[in-house]
Amino acid sequence: MKFSDIKGREEIKDRLIRSVRDNRVSHAQLFLGPEGSGKLALALAYAQYINCTQRTETDSCGECPSCIKYGKLVHPDLHFIYPVAKTKEITDKPLSKLFIASWREIVLKRRAVFNLNDWYQKIGLENKQGIINAEDCNEIIRTLSYKSYESEYKVMIIWMVEKLFHSAAPKILKILEEPPDKTLFILIAEQSELILPTILSRTQLIKFTPRNNQELVEALVSHISCSNEEANKVKNVAEGNLNKAIKIVESGESDQSDFELFRTWMRLCFKKDIKVILKLSNDFHGLGRERQKRFFIYCMKVIRFGILHHYENSEQVRAEGEELIFIQNFSPFLRPSNSGLIVKAFDEAHYHIERNGSANIIFFDISLKMISWLQLK
Repeated sequence: MKFSDIKGREEIKDRLIRSVRDNRVSHAQLFLGPEGSGKLALALAYAQYINCTQRTETDSCGECPSCIKYGKLVHPDLHFIYPVAKTKEITDKPLSKLFIASWREIVLKRRAVFNLNDWYQKIGLENKQGIINAEDCNEIIRTLSYKSYESEYKVMIIWMVEKLFHSAAPKILKILEEPPDKTLFILIAEQSELILPTILSRTQLIKFTPRNNQELVEALVSHISCSNEEANKVKNVAEGNLNKAIKIVESGESDQSDFELFRTWMRLCFKKDIKVILKLSNDFHGLGRERQKRFFIYCMKVIRFGILHHYENSEQVRAEGEELIFIQNFSPFLRPSNSGLIVKAFDEAHYHIERNGSANIIFFDISLKMISWLQLK
């Protein structure tokens, strides 16, 4: 992957390119930022640029033997570690290298734009949670102890490093701090609070922010060849997350259906119409788990926007049309006495849905709570 294949992120690109030109490549770097902000794609482009034999001032050539192998993710000096767990096919001691075919397929097919749940679905984890285990930490040490095969740098990309099992982390602290010569660690993460301080202290931070609307539109049009009109329709909904934007366009769904459900739900809660709420709970149960999870994420977004509007930070509210009007009208009902309770309830609902909780019971339970919360003074 070349830098030119990635739309936007120019400031980060310039920083990475300058580090190579100035021969100041830090041996351990942490790419930290939210989902869909381009971390993995830029990590791949950076690694390819470092080892390109005919690189220019601004990009790798894409044609030398090193670039061709990087483009297929088969370069012998490029290594990956990512969260894994036992599956139906791999029933003992899961290692990242055992899933490499699936990893290459999802990275190449989706051009390095996907999230943790997409990866879990790809390898068939079902309801399990993956980790970066002690065996993979041993594999890191073993792999990097060898000399590079053909490139100047050996590159180890650890994706979603916050999934590093705490008891396994001490195994790699020394090699992370004092790696073999010409070794580059690129750690990719979304939540710094879940990363061990001993890991954080040994890396140079490169912080990613959500894409702005213009960057998101350009990236979306480039990534899936949709029209500017389609991209502009989802720019506010996706909140700078390219992965989310792609899924909305490809599915043909938008937050409009979630908005209509939320608006109907809140009006019923305000009217205390228990009979209709019970029917709505049963309808919600039939939506499917992914849609249910997405709905509660949307609910948290609306509450956040409502709070921002309530405290006169309307410029940060990414909404328009009927949705914006509803947020403006709903915001007076969000107060310090209830907003924290509401957000916590939606977050817990998402958690329980993810773990196969009964959707109608979860929905109805929150409904009863919302009836009282909306009345709080």
